[in-house]
Amino acid sequence: MKYTASDIEKYKSAYAKICLENGKIDANLYDEYGVKRGLRDKNGQGVVAGLTAISEVTAFKETPEGRVPCDGRLSYRGINVIDLIKGRGDNCFGFEEATYLLLFGSLPTKEQLKEFTGVLSQLRTLPTNFTRDVIMKAPSKDIMNSLTKSVLTLAAYDDFASDLSIENVLGQCLRLISCFPMLSVYAYHAYNHYDCDDSFYIHRPDPELSTAENILRMLRPDMKYSQLEAKVLDTALVLHMEHGGGNNSSFTTHVVTSAGSDTYATMAAALCSLKGPKHGGANIKVVEMMDDLKENVGDIKDDEQIRAYLTKLVDKQAFDKKGLIYGMGHAIYSVSDPRAQVFRSFVEALAIEKGRTDDFELYSKVEKIGKEIITQKRKIYKGVSINVDFLSGFVYSMLSIPRELFTPIFAVARLSGWSAHRIEELINADKIIRPAYKSVGKNQPYVPMENR
Repeated sequence: MKYTASDIEKYKSAYAKICLENGKIDANLYDEYGVKRGLRDKNGQGVVAGLTAISEVTAFKETPEGRVPCDGRLSYRGINVIDLIKGRGDNCFGFEEATYLLLFGSLPTKEQLKEFTGVLSQLRTLPTNFTRDVIMKAPSKDIMNSLTKSVLTLAAYDDFASDLSIENVLGQCLRLISCFPMLSVYAYHAYNHYDCDDSFYIHRPDPELSTAENILRMLRPDMKYSQLEAKVLDTALVLHMEHGGGNNSSFTTHVVTSAGSDTYATMAAALCSLKGPKHGGANIKVVEMMDDLKENVGDIKDDEQIRAYLTKLVDKQAFDKKGLIYGMGHAIYSVSDPRAQVFRSFVEALAIEKGRTDDFELYSKVEKIGKEIITQKRKIYKGVSINVDFLSGFVYSMLSIPRELFTPIFAVARLSGWSAHRIEELINADKIIRPAYKSVGKNQPYVPMENR
């Protein structure tokens, strides 16, 4: 029998309902068996699944009265990320220095940093015709999928793809760290040309420039950018590059590495984990929410109109009706997200340069009013504040970075952290990561075909 497209659609619709009926598990069973859904307890505290020396995220302090929420702190190899940002100097960029720190455990000397950036520049090339044969072929609006395809294909050009020696894995990670900006930006240009019918241009990276500068250089038709633009993008890269071993994509890196998989498959898995709107795509939701606010609020300078809109958001009556003010709250941070705190001054400076101070003022109002509304309407045990995603999407829009590249830029940054976690897992782990699932399904007898 030949099935038509209409037949297939009906089949999917009917059997999707069966999946929904049979797939539902009684929520009370999770409490009965003590299951921590999402590997977190009811207060959001994560289950300890491993140890790491790469970074630390702190949101509480221990007191005689118990755990008390405090200002958030993020450290890379024990160094406060705020100090990394402030220590760069006016004409220096921090992404390369922070990557060295995450990989090797200490800050580089001047000569070590020069050598390291030289190695990254030397590795910032793609195989012959790779851009034409892989990136430009079957372009997609989902740049994360294109990026994943490119990473997996690079394995075919590596004669030692499956070699798990630390020396070889380090070399693979350094090459990917170097090439990720090219893979991301070129994938966008291919999509923009073939799907959006726009002009097509490919700029090669400049070996004398930083990662942040090269991203802007490769992205823009005229290759021009201001020092402040590059500095703000570099800040975003440093703040996004690592966030502990428990976040979804870094944990995925540990899980896939523990199975003995190669570097390319591991990073592809991490990319797939990052791309979801609950993880790396959160900043896009913030920008979309703010666009919806502007469309539905008559006067964006009127606090009461903003309050009315945000109240509808929380009550599931506006935007996507999920009841969320995107960019507010975090799985770990309580009183404040240190990344957002240090980022704010850079965002304001860029808003002034770009003539978008009204937008910056609107974001500030949403932050203040949104916090008040969430506190009133939700049972918040650990406090609520904006997270870095609340600001990063706004920054990318001011940098004329298209939304299709928001999450890939996140991936460019986070690859440094994933690389450090992969190497740490290879050095320390001796078992495949395998948590337990409790079966609550019912037994049933096998019925022969003629009796069904």
